[in-house]
Amino acid sequence: MRSEGRDPGSGRPAEGGPASGRAGDEGSAVVDFVLVSVLVLVLFLGVVQVALAVHVRAMLIDSAAEGARVAARADRTPADGVVRTEQLIAGSLSSRYAQDVSARRTTYAGLPVVEVTVSAPLPVVGLLGPAGVITVEGHALDETA
Repeated sequence: MRSEGRDPGSGRPAEGGPASGRAGDEGSAVVDFVLVSVLVLVLFLGVVQVALAVHVRAMLIDSAAEGARVAARADRTPADGVVRTEQLIAGSLSSRYAQDVSARRTTYAGLPVVEVTVSAPLPVVGLLGPAGVITVEGHALDETA
């Protein structure tokens, strides 16, 4: 009995049979791997970029809110809130994110509040990513009013 797809005399797969490879496919797995790896790497760096930006934003908001709470106390001034905000940012992130911090007394929804504003550069992974500035605010009810 003859086996399908085999050369009758040698027992090797016949040309064009199911076990034979197509000519020119050698090395294509390496090219596929490189192309898919580059795509996965770019996707991974994008996720890391977004995660870093969200982390920095959360730390800035938390620091601004804590600085506003300090500045809103009856025995403190807005300058004390600026100093506290800068300390928290320098401790949690880096002092380069604490370069532009300001505080002022204002009203919000008819209530006296202290507002601390922080403007910082967006973090960038490597040379890729958005350039720009992120601005966040923290508010606390003013106890001196």
